[in-house]
Amino acid sequence: MAREICLRQLAVRPRTRAELAGALAKRGISDEVSAQVLDRYDEVGIIDDAAFARAWVSSRHAGRGLARRALANELRQRGVDGDTASEALGELDEETEAETARALVDRKLRSVRGEPDAVFRRLVGMLARKGYPPGVAIRAVKDALAAQSAEAAEFAEQIDADALADAEGELDRDNRALG
Repeated sequence: MAREICLRQLAVRPRTRAELAGALAKRGISDEVSAQVLDRYDEVGIIDDAAFARAWVSSRHAGRGLARRALANELRQRGVDGDTASEALGELDEETEAETARALVDRKLRSVRGEPDAVFRRLVGMLARKGYPPGVAIRAVKDALAAQSAEAAEFAEQIDADALADAEGELDRDNRALG
């Protein structure tokens, strides 16, 4: 029964050991039987959290444009341990993350309308929801606006990305302290 549950789960999409353990527990499978089945699946390579994490990072970054912070959160929610997640996230460097942020902004900029300051806020917000650090988000939007039009370039010139990123970082710290 436990094997069937695991195989059905794995037929839908790759799963982490923790996800499978949760599915087995939900179906009333004892911890002892669950551990035996999962250990065997580990041995034969049916479950591989490291491979899962690498594939997850690659696919979610390329497909959804998620940044390391958002990806780390998703991996944690799926039960991937910190070291395995860090290793997978290490394959995504800062330069790639910044390029992806800029590509997302360029794509979104084609359809967004409004005053430069409203567009700026909307685009930085979009990147923040995808897990990009404030400095990366602000620089990507500033560069894209500067390349868009004379009016947008003039607005972008007035933005001090480093000062804004520092202020955002302080807000994040304050919010975490309150949270």
